[in-house]
Amino acid sequence: MRGKPRITALVPALLLTLLPLSPLSAGPAAAAQGKPAVTLSTAQAGTGGSITVNGTGWRSRTLLMLLICGQATPARGVVGGTNSCANADGRAVTTDADGRFSRALPVTEPPVPCPCVVHVATATGAKAQADAVFQVAGHPVEPLPAQTAGGRLSVLSDTRLDGSGSLLTWFGAPPSRTLAFTVGNVGTAAVENPVFQVGTAHGVFAPQWDERQWHGTLGPGEKTRVELPVELTAGAHGDYTVSLEYGGKVLAEQPWGVGRPWGVTLFWILLCLVVPAAVFRIGMAVVDRVRPRHAARRPPPAPGHGRRRRRGTAIALRGTEPPPTPNTTLPWFTPDTGPGPAGRLSAPHEDHPTSPTTPTTPGRKGST
Repeated sequence: MRGKPRITALVPALLLTLLPLSPLSAGPAAAAQGKPAVTLSTAQAGTGGSITVNGTGWRSRTLLMLLICGQATPARGVVGGTNSCANADGRAVTTDADGRFSRALPVTEPPVPCPCVVHVATATGAKAQADAVFQVAGHPVEPLPAQTAGGRLSVLSDTRLDGSGSLLTWFGAPPSRTLAFTVGNVGTAAVENPVFQVGTAHGVFAPQWDERQWHGTLGPGEKTRVELPVELTAGAHGDYTVSLEYGGKVLAEQPWGVGRPWGVTLFWILLCLVVPAAVFRIGMAVVDRVRPRHAARRPPPAPGHGRRRRRGTAIALRGTEPPPTPNTTLPWFTPDTGPGPAGRLSAPHEDHPTSPTTPTTPGRKGST
């Protein structure tokens, strides 16, 4: 009986020891791991102003995107996807170690009517988002499109990306494919003109969602083939992931490897070769035009003129050689037939003066 009081005294001591480990004493650490939440400094503001967006419960060191979106409520989310948001005036923020943030956001009218929200979503890592009601002063307000109750779609086959690149894609045109899949209505009511969300994510970044509407009615238990266009930005390349979402639930994901546009690289290489060559040709043309011109060229000499000129130059250089004696003999006379005494053709002999002729007496015959 003496041991019972000692055991009774040990029970409160054990409770005090275990109390700090209970969930009630988690404090800020437990709150930081809760559901992401967003609060605004004011619920209404006009274009040109700004509001302060505060967030809690997010993952630590996470990059977030802040946007003002139309056609949205916290209950239904952004009906038209990011196409309903003022994307050009969005802001990015990184949470601290406790998953909190505070960021100023300029007020801009979204491309669709209100009701509007400030939409905060993760840009990297696991998907998380939160919305806060906000009214853009002076912006039109229209009711949200009717939501079909009872219909529920489910993907019945693997998604497939149909299509291929072209020559324009090789030169940097936006790559495009067709997301094909079979969907069935597993609900109890017909689904009319369902609006799908098609997201494209590059690497570790969160997907960028676009609205794609399929026109038609799908009754309970029916199935059909759906094809939705998917397009990336110009010059996109690398590993992408195409996601399909309907009713706030991701139905399928499909990887997409986009090749590098080598035509753009080839274009720049040719440009680096052609431009310097063209500049060199233009520079040579300018130099040829501005340099002084030479004297006009003389006409080519007549045949034989150069030979006579060279001969005359050689005679002038020698100087001592007398000029040739001109031939006075007419061409139709020869030295033997020309007028005047002809030259003697016989051997030379002496010329004696002619003695007086003595008459010769006929000789007599000797006297007898």
